[in-house]
Amino acid sequence: MENQDELVSVLNDLIRINNDRIVGYERAAKESKNVDIDLIATFNQMADQSRKYKAELAQEVKSLGGDIASDTTVSGKVYRVWMDLKAAITGKDRESILGSCEYGEDVAQRAYEAALESDAYMSTEIRQMITSQKSDLKTSHDLIKKYRDLHEKVS
Repeated sequence: MENQDELVSVLNDLIRINNDRIVGYERAAKESKNVDIDLIATFNQMADQSRKYKAELAQEVKSLGGDIASDTTVSGKVYRVWMDLKAAITGKDRESILGSCEYGEDVAQRAYEAALESDAYMSTEIRQMITSQKSDLKTSHDLIKKYRDLHEKVS
């Protein structure tokens, strides 16, 4: 039972990270309305990606008999306060929005890496699901970085 509790905790950490991504990309889409309409579809896709991953992770938590996390991470809350302050000071330009998104993607990669390195016992299926999600999130990270780098070259 302790092994299951450990795994539920690991999976709930990933649910929280995906909750952070959903909130972050919804906000990025909202803030991009007056800046870059072309990014809104990308941000909405990334929020949808995390909704899908959250559902997959929640299904595993439920099957293990655990309670599904519905909150976000503490660091995510601190990060959003920092984003509010940064937006108030620097404005809501493309570069700052993409930089914030890239930071969030870095945090997600570290969380998935920590999950895979944890001591929690996980079945091959769960490990494969986490590995697959991490890989897809890395693709999202690289896309955000590409957009940010392209913006830097234009500026």
